[in-house]
Amino acid sequence: MKCVKLKGEKELVVSEMPEPIKKDGELIVEVKKAGICGSDIHNWFLGKPEGLVLGHEFCGIVVDAGNTNFKVGDRVTSLPISPCGNCQACQTGNLQYCRQTWADALGLSLTRLGALAPKIRVRSDMTLKVPDNISDEEVAMVEPTAVGLHAINLADIKIGDKVLVIGAGIIGLVSAMFAKKAGASLVAISETNMARAKKAIDLGDVDKYYDATSSNIMQEVMSDTKDGFDVIIECCGNEKAVSSALTLVKPGGTVVLVGVATKAITVPMTIAVTNELTLKGAIAYTKKDFKTCINLMVNKEIDVLKFVSDVVSLNEVQKAYERLTSGTDDAIKILVDPNKA
Repeated sequence: MKCVKLKGEKELVVSEMPEPIKKDGELIVEVKKAGICGSDIHNWFLGKPEGLVLGHEFCGIVVDAGNTNFKVGDRVTSLPISPCGNCQACQTGNLQYCRQTWADALGLSLTRLGALAPKIRVRSDMTLKVPDNISDEEVAMVEPTAVGLHAINLADIKIGDKVLVIGAGIIGLVSAMFAKKAGASLVAISETNMARAKKAIDLGDVDKYYDATSSNIMQEVMSDTKDGFDVIIECCGNEKAVSSALTLVKPGGTVVLVGVATKAITVPMTIAVTNELTLKGAIAYTKKDFKTCINLMVNKEIDVLKFVSDVVSLNEVQKAYERLTSGTDDAIKILVDPNKA
């Protein structure tokens, strides 16, 4: 079957792969929609691992239920992770802490190729049925929405807090949406791509944006907040972004690190110590986060479709990655339809 594989640095190619063969406790799912994630973009920049079929955010239909509690025709999404199920982390519901969580992750490992293909195999214990009153596009957005929800839950935002989100990609804007929902009085975005930053304002969850490249950003922030932001959600994972988070948060404030740095970075930890900052890492989500996001969509309490900029075919995936990394395009989330001509 047709798929998109990672070939090298910033290069994806349309290729062929055999149809997936399920193991015990697994399902075969026909992919209806799949999302392009920031972590996928990290792999794209590196060009590694070669041959990887990306895609871990998806909506699909069960076409082979095997010996599971699902049935053919069920509409589903899955947590793409691979927890062991036996360790303390798994037993307490914190699957994201499990040492095995990323070892066999969908679209993130060569052992379980991803959703940039018509069919995938997924673990039944990580799979959730989804109601009919949310669209395929919304279901494909559950995974990144859960990342944002998990980060905001860790941030423990109080009503009236001033919150800065660094990075106006999909995780940043979903985090901004949940920060506003949590009662933040000011939600701002710091971004280098001004087209994307302006779009963030138009979408309604962001009150103000800052040009992250401006030499006056500190003065602007202090003018708006007097002493810095109460909470900062860092969604880029690079040295400049993390350093900005530490300098723009108020003394005693909280920084939640969502962006994943692909290499060691140097940041001004003296500021964190002298200002008694709370630094929290945020990785992925729990199954509860997934279920909460599905329920919020079902009850029309959040609108994630506004973040979807385009739906493309497998033949258009390379161009989609180029758009998302151009620094000038306002695209936020691009979905892929493997069945689109």
